[in-house]
Amino acid sequence: MNNYETVFIMNPVLSDDQVRETVKKFVDYLKDKKAKITHEENWGLKKLKYTIQKKKTGFYYLLEFQAEGDVIGNFEVEFQRDEKVIRWQTVRLDKFALEYAERRKKKLSTNTKAE
Repeated sequence: MNNYETVFIMNPVLSDDQVRETVKKFVDYLKDKKAKITHEENWGLKKLKYTIQKKKTGFYYLLEFQAEGDVIGNFEVEFQRDEKVIRWQTVRLDKFALEYAERRKKKLSTNTKAE
C-alpha cells in the first residue's frame, strides 16, 4: 500500500452539513476500496490565491490515507463528478513527505493541547 495525501477545496456557499456530507462521501469511498484513513484535517474557509469559478474563498480539507495505486484514478473521477468540489490534488507521499507529515501532526497536536 502507498501513502497518499489529498487536499480538496469545496464551494464556499455550502452549509456546514453539506461540507461534512461531502467529506464523508469521499472518506466512505476510500473505505469501500479498502483504503486506510490515517489523518484528516478541516482547514476551514480560506481565501483563494486566485479566483476559481468566480469564487474567492473555499472550504479546504486534507485527507491522508494508505491505498493501492489503482484506487487513485477512480477516486479522482469522483472529485470530477462532484459539483461541490472546485479543486483537488492527490500526491503520493515518499519517506521524506511522511516524516514531514508526522512532524506537522505532532506540532498540531501539541498546539491543540496547549490551548
